[in-house]
Amino acid sequence: MPINVLMPALSPTMEKGNLAKWLKKEGDTVKSGDVIAEIETDKATMEVEAVDEGVLAKILVAEGTADVPVNQPIALIAGEGEDPKSVTAPAAGAPAPAAKAEAASAPAPKAEAPATPVPQVAPAPAPAAKPNGPVAGQGDRIFASPLAKRIAKEGGIDIASIQGSGPHGRIVEKDVRTALSGGTARPAAAPAAVQAPAAKPSAPQLAPSMGADQIKAMFEAGTYEEIPLDGMRKTIAKRLVESKQTVPHFYLSLDCELDALMALREQINTAATKDKDGKPAYKLSVNDFVIKALAIALQRVPNANAVWAEDRILKMKHSDVGVAVAIEGGLFTPVIRKAEQKTLTAISAEMKDLAARARNRRLKPEEYSGGSTAVSNLGMFGIKNFQAVINPPQGTILAVGAGEQRVVVKNGAPAVVQAMTVTLSCDHRVVDGALGAELLAAFKVLIESPMGMLV
Repeated sequence: MPINVLMPALSPTMEKGNLAKWLKKEGDTVKSGDVIAEIETDKATMEVEAVDEGVLAKILVAEGTADVPVNQPIALIAGEGEDPKSVTAPAAGAPAPAAKAEAASAPAPKAEAPATPVPQVAPAPAPAAKPNGPVAGQGDRIFASPLAKRIAKEGGIDIASIQGSGPHGRIVEKDVRTALSGGTARPAAAPAAVQAPAAKPSAPQLAPSMGADQIKAMFEAGTYEEIPLDGMRKTIAKRLVESKQTVPHFYLSLDCELDALMALREQINTAATKDKDGKPAYKLSVNDFVIKALAIALQRVPNANAVWAEDRILKMKHSDVGVAVAIEGGLFTPVIRKAEQKTLTAISAEMKDLAARARNRRLKPEEYSGGSTAVSNLGMFGIKNFQAVINPPQGTILAVGAGEQRVVVKNGAPAVVQAMTVTLSCDHRVVDGALGAELLAAFKVLIESPMGMLV
């Protein structure tokens, strides 16, 4: 039986993808780990690797095809002893053969996208249906995300006994966690084609927004240009609205003096070794110090190093700090993992690499997932002060303004100092006012006495 290659879920929020390019053609031999195609998601262009070997017998979706649903077959691979020429595309409506090839390290799709991706896990092969009949599938298949399968296996729950609430009855992570928290799994149900979707909690009723035609009618024809939204901009718009509607933001601001930091930065950069072309081995930015200071501050105020997880708070052991990177048409927030343990030069090098690949949309989902906080720096644009929107489930985000000369009073007399304003946005469900103030105070100490970041 041929091996079914599915459109993979390359980000936790991905529901459809564009098949950008085939790197193998029909008749080519493929081995496990071979890159066979490139897929465009709402965030990046990713490579699809085969996890089985054989001959690429049939390409079902042509390159350049847009909006291919996740888990739709895109190709068939003839296995050992199978004649590739005998492999044909499945008839419309017929059950697809069991999937054995997906993208390497593909993250689990979720029915309702969180504001930020969840930690990535490798996909697991679909389990066989139990005698009592399949749930959330058709024929002898059970439709469930790889993450849901893994959690069910670890929790000792038969995934075939869980009712799916995802698209077309697909079993997703929250279904398994609901079964685990309740102590029992729900009984098997009828196939997804005839079962009713799971009830959703009622949301606050908001006034309906105007449609595109209503908005366009307010402006004279020919006085504007219509720019269609790409996947990234749609995702950003959705998450920002969700964040402001569901996360109770509050904001704390203070000023940090930068004279000691700027002097130390210059001293460190001057001491950098240079190659034969005179290029220094590193060049620290103010943002590198900000990342490090926030990471250490979270260790000194550990209760603020936390995220909201609906029915609980997750208190993190390490400081994983996201950093907003603007790209054409949107932004990424790659995460510096265990930033409290890394040197300033290591943070600087890693940040340069992540930013470069973010601008080329080459980040892996696990590189912009998670984190308990983030840094958004608009100081290079001359912005003095702003309030950043939290990226759920993170508990905080630090907005960094421009460094500038300011007149302050020291020892009863006016003095000129280099200073910047920072504003901490806090999720009040995770971080209370006093706790947020304590975190900002610890950050200020490190910025104003930066030698503490070197020891």
